[in-house]
Amino acid sequence: MKLIIVAGPPSAGKTAVIRQIMSHLPEKSAAYLKIDVIYANEDEEIAREYGIPARKVISGDLCPDHAGITVLSDALLWAEAEDAEFLIVESAGLCLRCTPYTTESLGIAVLSAISGTHSPYKMSPMIALADAAVVTRIDLVSQAEKEVFREAIRDVAPAVEIIETNAVIGTGMRYLMKIIDDLQPITDPAAITLRGNPPLGVCTVCVGKKQIGWENHFGVVRKLESADTLFRGE
Repeated sequence: MKLIIVAGPPSAGKTAVIRQIMSHLPEKSAAYLKIDVIYANEDEEIAREYGIPARKVISGDLCPDHAGITVLSDALLWAEAEDAEFLIVESAGLCLRCTPYTTESLGIAVLSAISGTHSPYKMSPMIALADAAVVTRIDLVSQAEKEVFREAIRDVAPAVEIIETNAVIGTGMRYLMKIIDDLQPITDPAAITLRGNPPLGVCTVCVGKKQIGWENHFGVVRKLESADTLFRGE
């Protein structure tokens, strides 16, 4: 089985890219897992449209990328039981700091060309650890804007493969399909790990404490006048 993990900010076109991938794969060869926070219906649409097993995880109070990471081993077993040749995981990717890509996977970061020329810098960890950056909605920006956007991605991740596309109709997607064709299957599911380091730690805000001010919290916190984080408590 091959593992494909798709991340990106909301409304960047992740599901449209996945639909293009699904259209390229052999019929009924994939399983699809959608990770979102409050609501999602893409699993139902994908299952109905492509006739494949699909599931979703609503993370609620948990970071969606963290939720995806913690359920991934279960998802691999589920996809294997479904005789899937591919497991495609779509993460909500909301905080832009967590990166869900693992070893033995193809990591795809989906970015919208209309999100602003500085946006690659704002989501640099998500791009830097990806194998491919798929830039959608290129039909809505000028050639100059496309070039500036591409150079910002290159600045963040010089080696990442950049695919520019109108994901609705699939222009330029043949380059991504070639990467998928060359992807190697998982060799040892038990040895799969995250590619990068997750955020430094949690604080009491993460577990629901509502007071403001660093003095009222424990864990990894920071002050206004310092860019450095500090650890308070045990």
